[in-house]
Amino acid sequence: QVQLVESGGGLVQAGGSLRLSCAASGTIFSSSTMAWYRQAPGKQRDFVASFSSGGSTNYADSVKGRFTISRDNAKRTVHLQMSNLKPEDTAVYYCNSHLSGRHYWGQGTQVTVSS
Repeated sequence: QVQLVESGGGLVQAGGSLRLSCAASGTIFSSSTMAWYRQAPGKQRDFVASFSSGGSTNYADSVKGRFTISRDNAKRTVHLQMSNLKPEDTAVYYCNSHLSGRHYWGQGTQVTVSS
């Protein structure tokens, strides 16, 4: 059974930083594309960043230059370093694992950015 557990969310002032972490179990982590998505109240869940098994990273335009995704295959973790946070970054952030057409999700962690 695949399990993804996020941590690191919280309340931060605009311009501040947070680091989200996601610990994975029950999956072939090194072969999976790991990603972060976010969902603001009343809005759809949107892509934030991804890190493929081959080492490629991809970012939503809204976070380029401010967010950095990283992964540690030995520790089966993926991180999202968020800097220069803006109020519009406020959302629940979800960890996602994608392998062979199957997606798995964590329970989410709340990030709130105050102005």
